[in-house]
Amino acid sequence: MTAGDEEQEPDYRFSLANERTFLAWLRTALGLLAGAVAVRQLVPEFGVPGARTVLALLCAALAVVLTAASYPRWKRVQRAMRRGEPLPPNRMMLVLTAGILVITGFAVVLAVTG
Repeated sequence: MTAGDEEQEPDYRFSLANERTFLAWLRTALGLLAGAVAVRQLVPEFGVPGARTVLALLCAALAVVLTAASYPRWKRVQRAMRRGEPLPPNRMMLVLTAGILVITGFAVVLAVTG
């Protein structure tokens, strides 16, 4: 281990905040998954054949991406805090924002067009 790689235990409050953020990502993914199931099982068919399935798959896909990225993100932040380094950039914010924008836009178009 080089001098720049020395790790120290961060203030427990920062570790707990990082953990809460990780759990919030997982809750968001679970919400998206629940939305996918609800759309597929409870929403009446739209005028466009298969649109309900596509909307559910978009929600489920975003949930998978979010779940897959949440633990590595937690680990990178924890390592940076232990090493006293700057926190790594969070690209998932852009992915989540864009994904929800696409899902919302698709849902609005389906609702308006029937």
